[in-house]
Amino acid sequence: MRLWLRCRVLQVLKSSRGFCGSHGHLSPLPASQKIVGTWEAISLGRQPVPEYFNFAHDVLDVWSQLEKAGHRPPNPAFWWVDGKGAEVKWSFEELGHWSRKAANILASTCGLQPGDRMMLVLPRLPEWWLASVACMRTGVVMIPGVSQLTEKDLKYRLQTSRAKSIITSDALAPQVDAISADCPSLRVKLLVSDSGRPGWMNFRELLREASAEHTCVQTKSRDALAIYFTSGTTGNPKMVEHSQSSYGLGFVASGRQWVALTESDIFWNTTDTGWVKAAWTLFSAWSNGSCIFVHELPRVNAKVILNTLSKFPITTLCCVPTIFRLLVQEDLTRYQFHSLRHCLTGGEALNPDVREKWKNQTGLELYEGYGQSETVVICANPRGSTIKAGSMGKASPPYDVQIVDDEGHILSPGEEGNIAVRVRPTRPFCFFNCYLDNPEKTAASERGDFYITGDRAHMDKDGYFWFMGRSDDVINSSSYRIGPVEVESALAEHPAVLESAVVSSPDPTRGEVVKAFIVLSPTYSSHDPEALTRELQEHVKRVTAPYKYPRKVAFVSELPKTVSGKIQRSKLRSQEWGR
Repeated sequence: MRLWLRCRVLQVLKSSRGFCGSHGHLSPLPASQKIVGTWEAISLGRQPVPEYFNFAHDVLDVWSQLEKAGHRPPNPAFWWVDGKGAEVKWSFEELGHWSRKAANILASTCGLQPGDRMMLVLPRLPEWWLASVACMRTGVVMIPGVSQLTEKDLKYRLQTSRAKSIITSDALAPQVDAISADCPSLRVKLLVSDSGRPGWMNFRELLREASAEHTCVQTKSRDALAIYFTSGTTGNPKMVEHSQSSYGLGFVASGRQWVALTESDIFWNTTDTGWVKAAWTLFSAWSNGSCIFVHELPRVNAKVILNTLSKFPITTLCCVPTIFRLLVQEDLTRYQFHSLRHCLTGGEALNPDVREKWKNQTGLELYEGYGQSETVVICANPRGSTIKAGSMGKASPPYDVQIVDDEGHILSPGEEGNIAVRVRPTRPFCFFNCYLDNPEKTAASERGDFYITGDRAHMDKDGYFWFMGRSDDVINSSSYRIGPVEVESALAEHPAVLESAVVSSPDPTRGEVVKAFIVLSPTYSSHDPEALTRELQEHVKRVTAPYKYPRKVAFVSELPKTVSGKIQRSKLRSQEWGR
């Protein structure tokens, strides 16, 4: 089947040689549109998924061929800026050159084999994209992580995944060194830096010397591509495994319909590299021949984002609603977005007021989408569709999305229930393989013929979905999913905390934030509340990732509990949200 894809490409390239403009120039559209059309047909379930598939070989290298043959506009494939004057631009051919060098580092220098696992914990640096493509070329399974991970987070992820390698920057290298002895599987440490560090191999130095000749491994469509750790309400984060095809082909259709990408587009998604939306951008943009734009953006700054949109020819922008909330607080009439034509959002619920303010000041609509770490895009408002304010849009093909009850029975329009995706009799290919090493959780995620997302909504008679909230306790703050148990566990390590319960609390900027209800141990009951609050917040920042710390703290005498002694977070959450 992989040969079929390659033959299709060669056939299209050959047949398109006759399409010339009036001045004898090759017309780029027919060849690229035919090839992307084939990928889209697979993405929509209209053609079978090939037995063998590798995104680097079957998509990126194909765009490199199209580029050489003049079948793509002269846009870069990748464009990175640091905001201080430094820029990196790669065509698809240059991306192939550098990623093959990176692949040789992984395979030859590091000795990694297909199926080995590698953690990628980098800020928005070009090396993250190189390492990601190098993993594809070598069959190494990538495990992205946010750069805010602490020693405890890193240790858990390295031990649980049994990763053999990690690539990170100077900022996290000391934390990795501190826990390396407790991670027996970890053999290779790669450092993205302009200086050296004992026990680490310098990726940039190796990249300069590596050979650019590399043969991509042959991977089956169902072979593992990536693992993401996703937070839950009980226990530690779970490992979500995606295949070569679920991500590699699963985003072609949504990339064309929701993100509305073409070969001429320059797409900026402000997401952190550790979140799934970075992969969503990579696969949706590059499968459609678009350019990925990246700003290093060490911290969110509304003025920096707006100035970047004014300075660079960015056509497509995606931010979480929290960032759009910040942007509309600025005077947008002071900025000229000469190239911007399409804006997207997702990761948390979009406030209709934000949508209206953005549209009124820029003339551009905000197209919302919804999905999970386990899926590709589940619901969306495709470009040009009628938007109902407050709705997530309609089901995104090839998914059959329904609202079901707790037994998996489909509910009528208007009834609130579980957002669910049909997985029987046929499981969509663009779906996670499983929760690794956790068959119980995998089985519990399905009811009847459906996968249960854990989110609740209702669907109207026109097929639009309206998000109601989460059926579990996961907190979604500025698109960061935070499991309450992780925060409660961190608090429990402080001697002042007798017990605690963590829930979401409304916030005008972030949508919702972490709030901790804390019962103090007797020896701390007379301490100054404000000082103790600050001390506990700093403690959580040290013990776990800083974004998880409770921005709100309430000291209480007792927590609501069930007869069996279980803390009732739902009561506290209802209290916070005025339900």
